[in-house]
Parts: sequence; C-alpha cells; structure tokens
Amino acid sequence: MRRSSWALAGLALAAALLAGCGRAPAGPQPIVLRYASPYPPNHPFSQADIAWMRRVEAESGGQLKITPFWGGALVSSDYATLELAHGVADIALVTPIYSRGGMRAIKTQTGFYEGAQTPDQQVAVYRCLEKTFPVLDQEMAGVHVLAIQGGSLPNVITRSRPLRTLDDFRGLRLRTPSELAPLLRQLGADPVTMPMADVYSALSKGVIDGVVAPPDTLRSLHFAEVADTISLFAVPRGAYPARAISARSWARLPPKLQAVLAANEPYWEDQLDRRVAAAAADGLAFGRAHGERVVQPTEAEQGRFLVRYDATDLAEAKREATPDFDGPAMLAAAHQAIARLHAGQPAC
Repeated sequence: MRRSSWALAGLALAAALLAGCGRAPAGPQPIVLRYASPYPPNHPFSQADIAWMRRVEAESGGQLKITPFWGGALVSSDYATLELAHGVADIALVTPIYSRGGMRAIKTQTGFYEGAQTPDQQVAVYRCLEKTFPVLDQEMAGVHVLAIQGGSLPNVITRSRPLRTLDDFRGLRLRTPSELAPLLRQLGADPVTMPMADVYSALSKGVIDGVVAPPDTLRSLHFAEVADTISLFAVPRGAYPARAISARSWARLPPKLQAVLAANEPYWEDQLDRRVAAAAADGLAFGRAHGERVVQPTEAEQGRFLVRYDATDLAEAKREATPDFDGPAMLAAAHQAIARLHAGQPAC
C-alpha cells in the first residue's frame, strides 16, 4: 500500500475512534416479558390488556417491555394457569374457573355472588374472601396474581329456543360455568363446561344448543352468527383471578418493577370493568341490529330462578365442608360482604 493510502486509512481510523468517544454509552436494555392470551387483540379483554401494557411500560421508565401473543399462540383457556406456572409465558390471561382439574375452591366460590350486580362489586367480594380463606391463594400456586376480574351478568344465548320460563331449560345442552351446572341439571338441562374459545364451533355444529354468556359475546365472539336468540335471565356470577405472572418471572424482576406491576392492579381491574360493561351494551345493540330475538322473562320467573340458584348454592357449599375449604363459611362471608356493599359500606 502506498504511503498516501496508509495515511488516509489512519485518518479514517482516528475519525472513527473520535466519533466513538463522543457517543454516549448504550443504556441498559429493557426487560422483555411475554404476555399470552387466548383471545384476539380486538376483544374487550384484550383492549383492557393493551391499555395496561402501555401504562406499565410508561411507568417503568423504559425498563419494561411487554410483547403480546394473541389468539392462543402460547396458552390455552383450560390449562393457562398451569402453562403459565411452567413458563410458557411470563404473564397471561388465566381462567382457573375453566381449568380441567383442581381449582375447587375458586370454581365453587363463583356461585356465591347473588346480589353482586357489577364487576367492581364482584371484585370487592373476592378480595374479602381472599383475605379470609387462604385456599384461594393456595390454588394459584406457581403464579402471582395481577388482576381479579368480574363481569356483566350472563344471559342465555341459544341457537333457536327462547327461554321464558324455567321449564324451557329442559332438554337443552348448554355450555355453562361450572358453578351453574348443578342448577341447570335440576332444571332438566345438560350442562357442558368448555373453554369459551370452543363455543362458536360447538354452536355452529349443533354440538351444544346454547351458552350461558354475557351479551357482548354476540359481537366479540360472533355468537350472533350461530345463535339467533338471547333470553335475558340474569345469571349471578362471581369474580376470579384472571391475570397473573409466573412466580419465576415475578422473582426475577427488580423490586422497582414489581412495585410498578403491583400498583397497577386496580388500573387493570378498572379497565376490564369499563370495557366489559361497555361491550355488554354494544353486544346487545349489535344483536338487535342483526336480527337477534331478545326474550325478557317475567319478574316472577326471574325470581323463581334466583330462589333455585340460592338453594343450589347452599347445597353445593355444604358439600364442600372440608378442613381445607369451608364452603358454608365462605358462602356466608360472601353474602355478608354483598350486604355491606348494598348498605353503602366497604365490603370488608
């Protein structure tokens, strides 16, 4: 190489070194957490999740990044809690009430909420039960709960049959939350538990005749396409742990980021409450606009339904009178919390 070429190369190297010296060192990379949900990103649940993600990322000062995986790419509906505990994702939408095994206390307590009309009331009651009955936390071993979810009171969506009286339930095969199954059997129905993600296909094929679900599903899960009737029996429902981070992922987070996630539990619950309530109204309006038949039972029939519901609750609670799960005591505590809310007092 000629001397001039060496000189030019040396000048270029010196310029590069000087430029490097003037550049600020790269900051620490954010911690990336994988969020998993069985629902698509346009679902009301997912919209609440996205709002939460943006908030905690902002409040972390750039130290936290959450990458979502939608539509069941990482977790299923019926094994999500177990999958999360084993590290399939870092954070996930979990539905212990639809778990194929275990979660006995969490599943049973969702039938104890008669009189809790709104999602925030349901969440308040669950928080009270959680403080008093350790079994609820024990059943979520392996994960750290980040949000409790209530919801709009479900109705009964059917392929064709309108339900005006309790006798109309007879012979129907209905997808239902597990806590409602004993009552539906008493009414002559055939209750089926399955993940909500499987219901559209089951309805379209006639595998089931209907589903106990809130009216938002007419739109958000497209049930109006495969079922033409919604009967407005107001079915009580309870709250349950619905968003969680794996215990291992939680332990790896610095205390500052743990504090950010903990501080935003009420925000996530509020986002879920708001979006679920709005979606229920929108779903019913959508159903009406697309020809859905809307059936309103009489007050007398609704009252008969609640009487049967309460009696079934008590019977199921008594069946769960075991050393690790005192069902009657939990039922009484839930009713006391609901009474306090109706009196304008804190639930506990």
